[in-house]
Amino acid sequence: MHPPAEKRDWRLMRQMFGAIAPRYDFVTQVFSYGMDRGWKRLGVQKASLPEGARVLDLACGTGDFSHIVLESQPGARVVAVDLTHEMLRVARRRGGVRVVCGNALALPFPDGWFDAVFVGYGLRNFPDLAAALGEIQRVTRSGGRLVSLDFFLPAHRLWRLLYLAYLYAQGTFWGLALHGRPHLYTYIPNSLRSFVSIEEFSTLLRRRNYAPVDAHAYILGGIGLHWGVKR
Repeated sequence: MHPPAEKRDWRLMRQMFGAIAPRYDFVTQVFSYGMDRGWKRLGVQKASLPEGARVLDLACGTGDFSHIVLESQPGARVVAVDLTHEMLRVARRRGGVRVVCGNALALPFPDGWFDAVFVGYGLRNFPDLAAALGEIQRVTRSGGRLVSLDFFLPAHRLWRLLYLAYLYAQGTFWGLALHGRPHLYTYIPNSLRSFVSIEEFSTLLRRRNYAPVDAHAYILGGIGLHWGVKR
């Protein structure tokens, strides 16, 4: 199955996320039933950051992961990277992080620069998942951590169909209610159709030399939190 047009066209991606930037945090809470920040805090705990850690918040959106890192590690040096200027403006206003407009497939950082990379709802949006993971590995030091929180395809076929239909209905409602554009948030289920399950993603990380790798599944496998160590 081919990825949706937004994944293949950076301009469409920028336009879409630029439009939703002012409402992004609200919608994230809606789709996670208010549990999103708790999941992210757990991800930061699992990263076991050293004092003064260098941290990359990739596809940072409004910088939520960045600021949860700073809450737990005030001395951390956090760089927040996103493709969308409107998202970065929100992240910058929250303060405490360096923001960079950049492409996940060509990160402007040296090899092994970061102690940890966090990705919140970003990996499934990249047009080339393998290339994005390759860049994440490149900029992470040996023994560094990758933490990802994202939507996934449930393993059970029936629940997968019901979940995609639910996300489509939710996306249509909130797109119309918040923006007058009913298809704006249906990008979430559309992007999932060409993605993987939680277990498949865990297997992919192990094949890419992350060990150990672990994951927590939420909403019956519809959302997953992964963490792994680069060997």
